[in-house]
Amino acid sequence: MYRIVDKKVLNTAVVQLQIEAPLVANKARPGQFIILRVDEDGERIPLTVAGVNKGNGTVKIIFQVVGGTTKKLSCKEAGEYIQDFVGPLGVATRLDGLRKVCVVGGGVGCAIAMPIAQTLHEMGADVTSIIGFRSRDLLILEDEFRACSNTLRIMTDDGSYGEHGNATVPLKEMLEAGEKFDQIIAIGPLIMMKFVVATAKPFGTPVTVSMNPIMIDGTGMCGGCRLTLNVDGERVTKFACVDGPDFNGYEVDFDEAMSRGGMYGVFERHAYEATCNLFGKVGE
Repeated sequence: MYRIVDKKVLNTAVVQLQIEAPLVANKARPGQFIILRVDEDGERIPLTVAGVNKGNGTVKIIFQVVGGTTKKLSCKEAGEYIQDFVGPLGVATRLDGLRKVCVVGGGVGCAIAMPIAQTLHEMGADVTSIIGFRSRDLLILEDEFRACSNTLRIMTDDGSYGEHGNATVPLKEMLEAGEKFDQIIAIGPLIMMKFVVATAKPFGTPVTVSMNPIMIDGTGMCGGCRLTLNVDGERVTKFACVDGPDFNGYEVDFDEAMSRGGMYGVFERHAYEATCNLFGKVGE
């Protein structure tokens, strides 16, 4: 059992937990993830490590409440426990040698982008961060990004905060103005990452994307997290849990990934509603 040390509600749909897991905290690096179960009968879900504190042995996770399991997890309070917390899993984001980087985060994907931006900043890199949200009420982690970014651009789809537009707008402006990045690291909705890749392609800037497909065991055996890459004209299958979650954005078949990612949308909604009924919190 793993104790919840702290809980913070970041917005109406996003929750941050600090979990006491010293072995994970000691080894986890930016880009890696854990798999947890809320209780003995619960499903296994992957969540990216959003930060660690090796001093007190805690791991930060930030998640959006979209289905039954995340709803159940969001109802947990500090001092309570979850059943399993396994990791770190996956390959850490490769950051060595990067001196000038643009980190693009969309929505809850900013929780994954944040520790990467922080680590780059600690390494002495010049960090430009672009974070995008549908509206101001969904904004998260502004202070954290401001502290580790040489330049921060905040975008909202409706213009209610920061600049009006999506995350590719300032990226295109900077690239067209002659800005040169060693790497663009994009993390967020698949459609956002697809268009970040399309924006960067005419300029030849390398793009790394973080993929979060359907995942069950986290060891490459189930095959649920498979992705199709186009490598040198050949279609290649990779597994996000062991080969990723980071991939070369120019190689990812985003259309296939989006099609597979939406397979269980109706099931997730039904599971969410059933959990709300169980906890007496319908409509929250």
